[in-house]
Amino acid sequence: MLLVVDVGNTEVTLGLFEEATLAGQWRLGTRADRTPDEWAAAVAGLLALDGRAPGVVGAVCLTSVAPAVTADLTRGLERLAGLAPLVVDASTPLPVHLDVDEPRTVGGDRIVNTLAGVTLYGTDLIVVDFGTATTFDCITADGRFIGGAIAPGLRTSADNLTRQAAKLPATELRPPERAIGRRTEECIQAGVLFGAADAADGMIRRIRAEWPGGGNPRAIATGGLAGLVAPLSDTIEEVVPDLTLQGLRIAAGHLGLRW
Repeated sequence: MLLVVDVGNTEVTLGLFEEATLAGQWRLGTRADRTPDEWAAAVAGLLALDGRAPGVVGAVCLTSVAPAVTADLTRGLERLAGLAPLVVDASTPLPVHLDVDEPRTVGGDRIVNTLAGVTLYGTDLIVVDFGTATTFDCITADGRFIGGAIAPGLRTSADNLTRQAAKLPATELRPPERAIGRRTEECIQAGVLFGAADAADGMIRRIRAEWPGGGNPRAIATGGLAGLVAPLSDTIEEVVPDLTLQGLRIAAGHLGLRW
């Protein structure tokens, strides 16, 4: 089986594939203070929750936007599976073209999102990834990543709001029932979630207006917070929660991994 690992700034998302089927998915907090042994033990524990031993892992494919975590996590995964993970970054030979001014700076998550989008949809796409940052990835049907936008993430904005304003309490992010909140928590939920949805809609409209050749790209959403924001959006057409994991699976196949 193939273990894929998406290392974000806040969470590490892991998926276990049996052929093309996602057979298991888990999340860990991104912590730079974990040792390789602790990473190995944590991942082994997650596998055990599903009744699986580490020996089921026949290959590992990883991408990371958290360099402080990558080395120790990679060593931990190597100890767990007995093989070195394949790390996907901007230098990895994949059938996508990074058509931007500084291709080496494009995050691995955006690269595998591009690969997944081209492979699964084959059309012009805007991929909105709701994570620690909210990214807008612009992908053409012929496999070009042409850039996009990066904004503060939903939870990042909410946490910063409650930290900086002494009288505003930390609030669970739940879908608001109305824009006019009657309690402080409702006001925060409405402002943060409706604000994020409207910001996403505004960016998608701007991107569509600038699209090369006057095309009308499809907008899809992924990331841990996509399920909260997308239902409030007018422009997001589909939520694909495992898009990045699918992209890592597709990358592993292109790079000759067998599992």
